[in-house]
Amino acid sequence: MTTAPLPPNGKPRRRQAQKDKIPDAHTDPMPHPTAHATSLESIEILPRTPLSTRTPRRAQAAWSPNDDGHAEEVELSLLGEEERRQAASDLTLEEEQAYLSQADGKRPMSSRDKRAIVLLIILYLIQGFPLGLALGSVPFILREHLSYSEIAVFSLAGYPYSLKLLWSPIVDSMFFPSIGRRKSWIIPMQLIIGTIMLAISYHSEELMSNPGEHLYTLSAAFTALVFFSATQDIAVDGWALTLLSEDNLAFASTCQTIGLNTGYLMSYTVFLALNSEDFAKRWGIPQLTLGTYLSFCAFMSFAVTIWLFFIKEDKESTTEDISIKAVYATMWQICKLRHVQILLIVHLLAKIGWQANDAVTQLKMVEKGLGREDLAITVLIDFPFQIVGGWLAGKWSRGDKPLRPWIYAFWPRLALTLFFTLVVYYFPQPPITTGFFVMLVTATIAQSFAGTIQFGGISAFHTRISDPVVGGTYMTLLNTFTNLGGTWPRYFVLKGVDFFSVATCQIKDADLSVPAHECVSEHGKAACANLGGECITERDGYYIVSAICIGFGVLSVIFFLIPTARKLQAVPVSKWRIYS
Repeated sequence: MTTAPLPPNGKPRRRQAQKDKIPDAHTDPMPHPTAHATSLESIEILPRTPLSTRTPRRAQAAWSPNDDGHAEEVELSLLGEEERRQAASDLTLEEEQAYLSQADGKRPMSSRDKRAIVLLIILYLIQGFPLGLALGSVPFILREHLSYSEIAVFSLAGYPYSLKLLWSPIVDSMFFPSIGRRKSWIIPMQLIIGTIMLAISYHSEELMSNPGEHLYTLSAAFTALVFFSATQDIAVDGWALTLLSEDNLAFASTCQTIGLNTGYLMSYTVFLALNSEDFAKRWGIPQLTLGTYLSFCAFMSFAVTIWLFFIKEDKESTTEDISIKAVYATMWQICKLRHVQILLIVHLLAKIGWQANDAVTQLKMVEKGLGREDLAITVLIDFPFQIVGGWLAGKWSRGDKPLRPWIYAFWPRLALTLFFTLVVYYFPQPPITTGFFVMLVTATIAQSFAGTIQFGGISAFHTRISDPVVGGTYMTLLNTFTNLGGTWPRYFVLKGVDFFSVATCQIKDADLSVPAHECVSEHGKAACANLGGECITERDGYYIVSAICIGFGVLSVIFFLIPTARKLQAVPVSKWRIYS
């Protein structure tokens, strides 16, 4: 018995196809022009992004007439299943499987992309530290001393993150070529962020002991902190477009979700729990002060900055010097696109429905007796689900319908907003029961999961449509309006709660009733008690503001947001590009 000889690599090959059925290129009566690498001459395969001296690494790897390998891949991807298998008939089993999976677009993630994902998560983590303090934990601490109107003043500290579009062209155009386009900004911003947090840590006890007198100092300090974090975010968003390969670009939103949420929650819920005196006594651990935590955040910022010095940035995107005026002109070109204008309007209206819930609900529950440590535990339990939600959002947003998860999550978010409004209204007297706490945790998980899905979906859509040639500016423009949609209503919501509320300090001995908006804070209640009175809330403006937000949200979702989003995701990617 004889056996067919094995090929040189020693691996069995599949039976060769009948070669007489495959036309030979030399005998074909209609040979292909050598200038075209694909056999389908009627189809023009265009590069995803224009080839220019500023085009990032991914765009420079696009198709060119002399790129035989890429053209071959394009040609093979246009073949049917049977033709692919016939073309792969002379390969080993392992080679055939790898070939067919490559033709189907299923490629394993490269080690370069894995390292890029780790880097992006850490950079977004640094951003989350100051944002969690400015937008989360510090307002909770101030609630014990300030009214909602005064907290509204401090909430303005979050506005720079939503207005970073104004200086993003500067970040996109000015840099040191020897350092890198993105690192030229990320490194100094992180150094400044760490320095500011270190400076605040030395004076935190004085500032927080009497915040009423230092309200504007606190607001200015955290506004500066958020400003520099926003500047760092511009550079990181632009870097994400060139760090990841085209196939894994959707994971940029996953990196942002995981990193930003982790840093935010550490500064928000973890810090609130460890800062609580009751929590520290219950678990026998030392109480974590604001100054100590700020010092920790400063150290982390400095450490990551030192690490960045050893990471090499690709130089392809820094070969051309673009003036600031040209970048602003580019931004104006982007804004002139009709579908971009519609998308910006969508962003400004999309989050109004749950603004009262995001800005006031947790403050109200703490006011009604929910401990800060209980709130922190609730959000800590929710944290793993946010990570899973970020991963699922990145997975579900791949393909030609990245806004699908964003659209589907609207209804559960609005329903849960109504649910939490009712929870505040029927909140039981403390101590709360285990069953009520479990219900609160479950609803919190569902709410944040829906929010994370929306965040990941819209971020993936932004990544998909952004022109990498002006990646930092384009991504920042879209992300700015996304953040602004959740920031601009917050000030008016907090002001509205005090505006619609009717609260009085009733002094029984003097038979006197004095209007007092400060009765919403522990400091105001204590001041009323010192006068021998009791704070009575006759009408809580929270419910009125919440009803207005939910009503507007439902109407806008039905008649504008969802129909418009479906039209926008149907627009070809090339129509979003200004250098196509």
